[in-house]
Amino acid sequence: MLRRSSLTALFCTLLLITAACTNKKSVNPLANVGSKQPDKVLFDKAMDAMKHNRFDVARMTLQTLINTYPDSEFIARAKLAVGDSWYAEGGTASLAQAEQEYHDFETFFPNMPEAAEAQLKIANIQYQQMEKSDRDYTHAKRAEDEYRNLIMQYPDNPKLVKEGKRRLLEVQEVLADREFGIGKFYFMRQSYPASIARLQTLVEKYPLYSKADEALFYLGQDYESQIAQLRARPVCKAFNTPPGCVGGETTKAKVIDELTKQAALAYSQIITRYPVMDRGDDAKKRLAALHQPIPRPTKAAVAQNRAEEESRREANTLDRLMGVVKKGPDMATAAKVGEPTLVDPTPVAANQVAGETMRRALGPGGERGISLETVKGGAPGPNDPAPRSDAIPPPSGADPFARPTTSSAPDPNELKPAAADANELKPTASPDPNELKPSTDTQSATSSAAIPPPVQVNELQQGQSTADPNAAASSTSSSNLASDQDISSSKKKKKRGLKKVISF
Repeated sequence: MLRRSSLTALFCTLLLITAACTNKKSVNPLANVGSKQPDKVLFDKAMDAMKHNRFDVARMTLQTLINTYPDSEFIARAKLAVGDSWYAEGGTASLAQAEQEYHDFETFFPNMPEAAEAQLKIANIQYQQMEKSDRDYTHAKRAEDEYRNLIMQYPDNPKLVKEGKRRLLEVQEVLADREFGIGKFYFMRQSYPASIARLQTLVEKYPLYSKADEALFYLGQDYESQIAQLRARPVCKAFNTPPGCVGGETTKAKVIDELTKQAALAYSQIITRYPVMDRGDDAKKRLAALHQPIPRPTKAAVAQNRAEEESRREANTLDRLMGVVKKGPDMATAAKVGEPTLVDPTPVAANQVAGETMRRALGPGGERGISLETVKGGAPGPNDPAPRSDAIPPPSGADPFARPTTSSAPDPNELKPAAADANELKPTASPDPNELKPSTDTQSATSSAAIPPPVQVNELQQGQSTADPNAAASSTSSSNLASDQDISSSKKKKKRGLKKVISF
């Protein structure tokens, strides 16, 4: 009996220990696979259903877990898994549901590490639905915004931030290509202010665009086309003014000089920022034609542009054939190095471009062909008397603007030939000391020796002396400038096909 009772006590003790171990709550239920808690069982069933692509069963199981055990430790993982099930299922409607679930996860669990992962998946949803640059850009623009939110809201997650920057560069390549196509279209249509607005915004917003040099070259051509249009316009006169005339010769020359500087600035930016790209030689030719100085890029700019060009991938024949069939854009030419633009600059408006330059050139009322003449000095004259019915009508052929008179008294405002004035200028015997006269040989020799010829600041000097202050100022930074050999060795052997642009 004693032996049987001791065995019974031992069996009861083992049974209690086993029961206690089975019902003990795990500290980390995700790691404890053998946990028998009902919420853990539901979560495991949902994960198993997702592995076998039974996404509807997985969502029903996860929703049961969320509604039945609101205080469970699996709530956060279950909410994220619901979004993952919609994301893995694919399709437009499923991706929209997944995006909503990820937004809810970020709202309820903003401090969890998985919040950055949810934000990345939101951006990837828009990335997957992007279309070509000449089609609807809604998803591309939303992808740009979502990737920017990821980079700025979760900077402490370097792995996801790096992935977000890489994808953002590809998205911005598509958006920049769209802006370039619109700017080029306006250029072909001779809508130069609209083209300038698009291309100027493009080069400021997306400096890593693969055709940034082409965009700057078209920008310079826009300014040169405006110069050609301005030179062809007549000068406004007081009467019989033709439509679209220019305010005056001085104003015309001033505006042409300003447009020339703007064109030179666009061409110079190609040389200094994109020295190893294809439009560098064309930009130098245009600067020489405009009689503008040709800058020289720095070694750092050459190295930076070389790294950007080497990171791009040229589209092969298979990529071009697949580009005809697939819906999404080809992002092979996107840069893989460099920092994407996170804040949009102030966009340039077309009416601002046209109003700033052409309004001054056209003068007051130039668009309607109206010119105003302002008389300065002197007090205004008296008002004309009211016309009378008994006034004698003017004879035929008389001046229609003559003042009607009712009496034979002379009109005080009538213009009469003046008598000989005592102060009238007459030729005098003594020469005027201010009169310009041709100088003698002695004077010309002395003046030519005393006054040196003017310095041509825009002329390219060969072998310029170091005594020149401009040369002395530039000699300090000449060691940082790249040579022609450095630029030519950095250029790609295979250039892209460049379309000829009409130069003025």
